[in-house]
Amino acid sequence: MIRRQYSIIPPMLKCSPVIRSLILLAFLALALPVAGLQVAGLYSHRVAVENESDAERNRAFRVAMEAVILKVTGDPRWLDHPRVRQAVENAQNYVEAISYSSEMLPVAAAEEDQQTGPQPETPTESELADSPADEQPATVPAPQFVEQRYIDLDFADGLINEMLAAADIPVWDDNRPSVLVWMAIQDASGSRHMLTADSDPEMMAFMQDFAERRGVPVIFPLLDFEDRRNLSEDQVWALEEQAIANASARYGADSVLAGRVLFTASGELVGLWQFQFQDQLDVFDGFATSPEDYLLAPLDRITSELAGYFAISPDASPRFDVRLRIDGVADLGDYSALMDYVANLGLVESVRTTGLAGERIELLLGVLGSAQQLNELIALDRDLLPIQSTGNEAPALLHYRWTR
Repeated sequence: MIRRQYSIIPPMLKCSPVIRSLILLAFLALALPVAGLQVAGLYSHRVAVENESDAERNRAFRVAMEAVILKVTGDPRWLDHPRVRQAVENAQNYVEAISYSSEMLPVAAAEEDQQTGPQPETPTESELADSPADEQPATVPAPQFVEQRYIDLDFADGLINEMLAAADIPVWDDNRPSVLVWMAIQDASGSRHMLTADSDPEMMAFMQDFAERRGVPVIFPLLDFEDRRNLSEDQVWALEEQAIANASARYGADSVLAGRVLFTASGELVGLWQFQFQDQLDVFDGFATSPEDYLLAPLDRITSELAGYFAISPDASPRFDVRLRIDGVADLGDYSALMDYVANLGLVESVRTTGLAGERIELLLGVLGSAQQLNELIALDRDLLPIQSTGNEAPALLHYRWTR
């Protein structure tokens, strides 16, 4: 069923990427630490369209399905898989719901969303001077805003996952590790500063847009007094591993990307990146001729790495039974919330209660993977906090306290 929803939204009420960044920073100030975050909208996508014709709608289906596959798998290489290419060509079979909408956007913003067709040539001043006065065109002010139409598509997650499973392509759960980004920037004159929404709005906006396209929770430090006391721009420039790790601890992020970039006099961007994840350190070079390309390479690299670590292929993963012992389940509400939480963990296929004693509950989980993988997935949240093992517990027993 097609739902049509036309709304004319004034541009000043639209939330720009920079404003989104500021909102996120304000959220972080109130809700530290962040750790793993739930990513919404993995199976939905919006596409700018010219009209509501069948041809334009089918084009939008294909564009949106590619975007969904990219978010769900986390790795662009899967878009070239033969099964995925075939599915994209028949994208309409995976669509669950569609709706149309429109917005009034500044002309420049609309052109970014969708390329317009050829425009009539504007007469030169000499041509206007040579033409008779009664033939000279009247001066018409250029429009400041234009109506942009969109189609919003929701795909059936079950059908998408079945297709990916049949192709033995891993699926990345919506509970995803957060990435904290520190960045020091130096211009050709030697002036150096930290990346902020005020100093570098385009670079910040690009990273926010990348985060939305790929379904990765990218966050930024507040750069308040505490941050600047703990970590200087010179330390970020030097990629001092321990100093960066110490300053990042207050955010509770699952991974940290730190980088430096020099804008050379010739217009090139040269620098170095450092990625801290799971007690591992990955250092790699950066070089590009535009800020977008300089940022895209490391963001794409670490996203593929995180997806490769957390994504699960049901057909390829061994199945194990893992026991969970959970304290702090005080009432029926806690029990219901806990069971819903556990059942929705990406690795879990089945849940069975095996014991109840006071505020303690024991569960037996059928898991696509090992106890260690399950433990790392749970660690992305703050709902279950690990309890120190006494040394008398079975290797496949994970002990937590329910904190929600």
